[in-house]
Amino acid sequence: MTTTTGTTGTSCVALLRGINVGGRNKVPMQTLRELIARIGGTDVRTHLQSGNAVFRHTEQDTRQLASALEQALAEELGLTLSCLVRSAPELRRVVEANPFPMEGIDGARFLVVFLSAAPPPERLAAIDPAAYAPDAFAAGERVLYVNLPNGIRDSKLATMFTDRRLSVTATARNWNTVTKLLALAES
Repeated sequence: MTTTTGTTGTSCVALLRGINVGGRNKVPMQTLRELIARIGGTDVRTHLQSGNAVFRHTEQDTRQLASALEQALAEELGLTLSCLVRSAPELRRVVEANPFPMEGIDGARFLVVFLSAAPPPERLAAIDPAAYAPDAFAAGERVLYVNLPNGIRDSKLATMFTDRRLSVTATARNWNTVTKLLALAES
């Protein structure tokens, strides 16, 4: 069942970048839920400890929601963190637009890199896919799909998808997390 907009608002997913990694930028999930509630979110749930939250909100502009959450994190915790928000329908489109056939692909080694905007075309054009094989990527609408069959740890391709290299905010989630977040957002 897909739930989008109703009397309780639009179902959204917040993706915070770089929290609870290596003891830095600690954000307890209870605090994250409280901050989302403070900016008007309802039915707030978190997934894992890495900055994934599903909630409902009457605001339809996901960029406004991301900005409000970034501001709340700065004011409450003194942390300057990047946050991207996608509505459930936007996340559904991300999953459906995946150009990779997922048969035989390990969802833990397949990333969706969410972007704040489309990167400048020359940034992606400068990446020679043959130089990174068997790793591969494809661009979507404000996302990159990245297949890392040997894992992320030693992947040189994965290092190409940073804010600095792309000139936009980027945060990645593996396919298993993306599809779980979609299921939560649509429930």
